[in-house]
Amino acid sequence: IVSPENTKSRSDDEEQQTELDEEMENEICRVWDMSMDEDVALFLQEFNAPDIFMGVLAKSKCPRLREICVGILGNMACFREICVSISSDKNLGQMLLHCLYDSDPPTLLETSRLLLTCLSQAEVASVWVERIREHPAIYDSICFIMSSSTNVDLLVKVGEVVDKLFDLDEKLMLEWVRNGATQPLDQPQEESEEQPVFRLVPCILEAAKQVRSENPEWLDVYMHILQLLTTVDDGIQAIVHCPDTGKDIWNLLFDLVCHEFCQSDDPPIILQEQKTVLASVFSVLSAIYASQTEQEYLKIEKGKYNLPLIDSLIRVLQNMEQCQKKTENSAESNTEETKKTDLTQDDFHLKILKDILCEFLSNIFQALTKETVAQGVKEGQLSKQKCSSAFQNLLPFYSPVVEDFIKILREVDKALADDLEKSFPSLKVQT
Repeated sequence: IVSPENTKSRSDDEEQQTELDEEMENEICRVWDMSMDEDVALFLQEFNAPDIFMGVLAKSKCPRLREICVGILGNMACFREICVSISSDKNLGQMLLHCLYDSDPPTLLETSRLLLTCLSQAEVASVWVERIREHPAIYDSICFIMSSSTNVDLLVKVGEVVDKLFDLDEKLMLEWVRNGATQPLDQPQEESEEQPVFRLVPCILEAAKQVRSENPEWLDVYMHILQLLTTVDDGIQAIVHCPDTGKDIWNLLFDLVCHEFCQSDDPPIILQEQKTVLASVFSVLSAIYASQTEQEYLKIEKGKYNLPLIDSLIRVLQNMEQCQKKTENSAESNTEETKKTDLTQDDFHLKILKDILCEFLSNIFQALTKETVAQGVKEGQLSKQKCSSAFQNLLPFYSPVVEDFIKILREVDKALADDLEKSFPSLKVQT
């Protein structure tokens, strides 16, 4: 096996070229294209192509050649038998992980694609997770890419690798979250004068900003990474306990739901395209909102955010109702089996989104003051139509929250409160 260290002793005249000549590049690229075919991939496997590529990766200083070699391996890994073979080769595995330290964006992109392919294969995923855990420098490399790269294709693919890693292994996610803290997360804050500094979350934020500048629709993966972080206490702390980063994340997500996704001039069906990213964004906002009572950067301006968030939450809920009706109607023309499958998948994702929206909306309703309710009625965020949509979704699971809101509303606009009670008779008895 040829290792990177072996190449350092070569004399200058033995150094390989840093560029491919056009004819050779065309020939190798043809192999790259052909390797998407399973028969070709198996043929390459039979003639030990992975070993040859490993030698090239160890010796070559030509970025384009390295990119193509990793790209061919990535295509070959799409087939289970070859993926298992590549994954079981420890030396090849080490060499491929070493490619994550490369400075060439196309090589990094192909390496990330290959890793994602292997991590998506259940039979070998754990092997790669363990290898990555054994190489702490990979964390540094990925953080560097996320925080400094302007290549959006690379950022999205690296994000998909991180998302898959965190989804597969919560322990690794916790290790990465804690990496870079100036003090242990479980150490009481008063024992140290220094605030903890979390490297991972600011890097995720920078990547998300860069991706958004190119195409907001590609944000899904970074929003899901943040959502995964909020499933553990250390992850939430990593977001909210760093004032600058926490406020920046809040402002980014707030802007997305208020001005980017599922807007009033969008057709309701847009919700089908945005349901997963909306679920992630609202889930993270809700987690920050519920855990930031001691965070001054949100506490001071809470009233500023409540009404716009209520408006966005209700707008999405209204779109969801229309979207579900259209989905049901369009499914009538399909076969019975197809209709059942499509509706089940749609219902599953929309139900997750609805649960997140309702929980978040109930938390905001609980925080409303008489002054904010009066402002909301005046400005239209708490009109009869919007309140009715909110109640329809919140009842009966959040009845106490709705009842408390009606009590406040009655002090602000008794006529509106009476109208809503007529539409929802169960409230009148209990209030």
